[in-house]
Amino acid sequence: MKSCIYCKVDVADESVIDFCDRCGEGVFGRKMLEAIKENMEKAERTGNLNQGSISFSKDTQELKD
Repeated sequence: MKSCIYCKVDVADESVIDFCDRCGEGVFGRKMLEAIKENMEKAERTGNLNQGSISFSKDTQELKD
């Protein structure tokens, strides 16, 4: 589980955003939050979400071992 960057409530690891819906709506508004989530989910499906990420995935860890 990861935490909301604003209020620290738990956010599912599968979430494409690092904040809870309540804080996201408070910061961006409902319409913009939905657009952000939709675009982030699309980027995740097409494989563009983690480009440039330096964290290790299962694939890179297997190559390292």
